[in-house]
Amino acid sequence: MTPDTLAALHIAAFTDQRPWSAEEFEALLTSPHVFLVSQPQGFALGRVILDEVELLTIATAPEARRRGVGRDLMGAFEAEAKRRGADLAHLEVAADNLPALALYRGQGWAETGRRTGYYARPDGPAMDAVLMRKSLT
Repeated sequence: MTPDTLAALHIAAFTDQRPWSAEEFEALLTSPHVFLVSQPQGFALGRVILDEVELLTIATAPEARRRGVGRDLMGAFEAEAKRRGADLAHLEVAADNLPALALYRGQGWAETGRRTGYYARPDGPAMDAVLMRKSLT
């Protein structure tokens, strides 16, 4: 996937917050610590530093939701993170993103904290970020 296709998919997937631009994806992908796993209807972007990985973003095309794409992407994300030496994974997700929370919990992720009012919303109050972690060992 190119930075342009990543940005287009991110725009389609995230309608309630500011999507990432092609330039932002391009800048991230120049880092040797950042990796991308993808399939035609989705992608996950991660960053490994030493023995930890952070899920930077994951996006699934709206028409492909509830078909296992997110679950497959999370499996590929975790496998690539382990291949790169990560033992512990981190992510944050908006507290109102119930499908993502269900996906992560179903994959063994546990809540470790919250950032109050972290995600700005154009048409309402800011939303908390739920911090989650998972051991990859």
